[in-house]
Amino acid sequence: MSSASPSYPPRPWTFYVLATLFALFVVFLYGPMLAVLILSFQGPSASLVFPLREPSLMWFDELFNPRRTGDVVGAFNRSLPLAMLVMVLTVLISVTAGFAFRRRFKGATAIFYTAIASLIVPGLVLSIGALVTFRYLGLTASWYTSGLGVHLSWALPFGLLIMFAVLGRLSPSYEEAAYDLGATKWQTVKEVVVPIVFPGMIAVALFGFTLSYDEFPRSWLTVGSKNTLPLEIWTMTTNVTSPALYALGTVTTVVSFLVIAIALSSILLIQRKRSRGK
Repeated sequence: MSSASPSYPPRPWTFYVLATLFALFVVFLYGPMLAVLILSFQGPSASLVFPLREPSLMWFDELFNPRRTGDVVGAFNRSLPLAMLVMVLTVLISVTAGFAFRRRFKGATAIFYTAIASLIVPGLVLSIGALVTFRYLGLTASWYTSGLGVHLSWALPFGLLIMFAVLGRLSPSYEEAAYDLGATKWQTVKEVVVPIVFPGMIAVALFGFTLSYDEFPRSWLTVGSKNTLPLEIWTMTTNVTSPALYALGTVTTVVSFLVIAIALSSILLIQRKRSRGK
């Protein structure tokens, strides 16, 4: 007796439409990144367009030993610690506020909307306002003062929204069970709550880092006379016409992907530890 292969109903036309749109989205998203990656290996006699000629690493060397490019290393040395500071502060403030907002208190709604109001303020307007305020107070704008504050005002609302959602879904029964077993409030937070919401904390950290690392309009007037990396890239587009731009784009893309990989690996590691604990 021969068994016939099971027959499946034909896919609807919407499947092919969505598949086509997704393919176009992938091409639009990763196509320019792939082009930048390839062209960053152009040789000394090449131009900014295809084809790739005399592949070499000379433009990566140009970034770290500049002869015609700007201060890429200095810009990176400012953008990276700025992004790290924004990431740490965003996590600390978001988690603390998330715990505070688990209980209703007077003025909570006003504080919440005030905290996320910067999402609707244009970045350039906020940058101008910060610069004017610092000059009025007689302070010098720099990446670790005015730049840090403005970047934090951009990243923090996203962190708050994420942590409010994560902690809002946390059942109080876990904490009640810990209290019944004799745990203190600090032990409950450290041993029970934080391990549960830690993937959300990683998401907040990822938002804080990437939003600061890639920020341009809120950096334009607030980081002082020394550029951050996005400002240095913009300066290079107006002053430098060489594949060094592509090399810089490749390096910054690799850094971004490394940060994402570290975040995802941390989440997978936590989930694996939980599954072993069960």
